[in-house]
Amino acid sequence: MPEAGQVLLILGSKSDLEVASEATKTLDKLGVTWEQVVSSAHRTPERTVQIAKEAMGKGHKVIICMAGYAAHLPGVVAAITNLPVIGVPLSGSPLNGLDALLAQQMPSGIPVAAMTIGTAGAINAAVFAARIVALSDETVRAKLVQYVNDLAAKVLG
Repeated sequence: MPEAGQVLLILGSKSDLEVASEATKTLDKLGVTWEQVVSSAHRTPERTVQIAKEAMGKGHKVIICMAGYAAHLPGVVAAITNLPVIGVPLSGSPLNGLDALLAQQMPSGIPVAAMTIGTAGAINAAVFAARIVALSDETVRAKLVQYVNDLAAKVLG
């Protein structure tokens, strides 16, 4: 059986694949392995619960959840697992993702690290996940240092 990715991405819908690709490109750049599945908190709740329950046992270190509209996916997953959960709210609704962002605000004890809406949130989720992975992976840590240096070089010209 192949080794599980360090990061598990759970997308609420296939329509989220385009934004998710920005996260996976960033994870690849940072040397973080990943696995991606589609599962909806509303349309496939049993599947979502099963994925969340099995994530730690499969060796995942962090979970990134992406969803729009009533984006309950990150909160549902965070309620089931003890792994860090990062939520990426997606636009597409009449409220342009604000509803998804607000839906990711959780009560105490059920933490979700909610990123900004859309593509920037997907990239930030990947970088945040890489920072968690880098706590125990020196290769990822070195790539993160280079990533930050590259960002600075772009700003400074």
